[in-house]
Amino acid sequence: MLQEPVRRVAKEANAYFAINRLVARAGYRTLADRARHTPRVADWSLPYAGVVEMMTLGTPSGTIRSADEIRAPLDRVTRLSYPTRATRRRVQFLHLAGEWVETSSSAPGRVILYLHGGGYVCGSPATHAAVTTRLADTAGARIFALDYRLAPEHPYPAAVEDAWTAYWWLLTEHGLAPEQIVLAGDSAGGGLSIALLLALRDAGMPLPAGAACISPWLDLTLSGETMAVNEPTDFLNSDILRATASMYATDHDAHDPLISPLYADLTGLPPLLIQAGSAEMLLDDSRRFATRAQAAGVDVTLEVYAHMVHVWHFTWMLEPKARQALATMGRFVRRRVPAT
Repeated sequence: MLQEPVRRVAKEANAYFAINRLVARAGYRTLADRARHTPRVADWSLPYAGVVEMMTLGTPSGTIRSADEIRAPLDRVTRLSYPTRATRRRVQFLHLAGEWVETSSSAPGRVILYLHGGGYVCGSPATHAAVTTRLADTAGARIFALDYRLAPEHPYPAAVEDAWTAYWWLLTEHGLAPEQIVLAGDSAGGGLSIALLLALRDAGMPLPAGAACISPWLDLTLSGETMAVNEPTDFLNSDILRATASMYATDHDAHDPLISPLYADLTGLPPLLIQAGSAEMLLDDSRRFATRAQAAGVDVTLEVYAHMVHVWHFTWMLEPKARQALATMGRFVRRRVPAT
């Protein structure tokens, strides 16, 4: 009877030590030592500070000529993920694919449609499994993580079209009611979640029960003040944000509400939870959006976590604030979709 709990603890311990080995590995040792003594944010602690330094090293900067320069580092980071206590099942439907993520706490009638981040250029359900498996557990929900088409091969509006298709697939093929579904996403996936809500609302279609957005990218014009102020503390940089925005928007005006939901009429949206870190470049996207949503009468909650970087949730095995944020998301989903 103890075999499975022991195996689970061992896997989680292996994940922790694997990350710490990478922090100390040759090539990262100098940065890890620097983070130990003079971290970029005063109260960052190792191994969290070392992980942020590693993420900085893995984020392209300068002239970015191809999507592969962005995709390869994220794919490498995926090897650090050791999702446990979850079942992941890959499925194909229509021209799309995705994966169902479930844990022992997942209620059949409570579903999260998860839209991953990656600047609309990289990412997949696999790269975000560390987040979705934990969220499925804290929310007591089944998660469908969509593998939507990516730019530059498939620029805007492909991602919005795919998110729309996945939502309707859940309604029509799985017999779910809109009130049984919550949208969730990180970074570009957070922006895509809001874009999907806008598209559904404007078409007069039934809206889901709510949306939870992690560090959402809501302004592809990159006009927020924290773009410059927080660049020294985040692992993101202006080069990669400009490159991915260009690959996704192409010839479209980046002020288009389905590209940059910050500029949309937000009236009539369902309850929203937005989480952002005070050390991240996109913080102003969340602040400005929450202000505009509140003015439009939307039930919106903005949580800003002190000294956290962009999508710090990935570090939940190491960082207590990441566990706290995912637990809060879980409670939001449970409130929006009570168990039946």
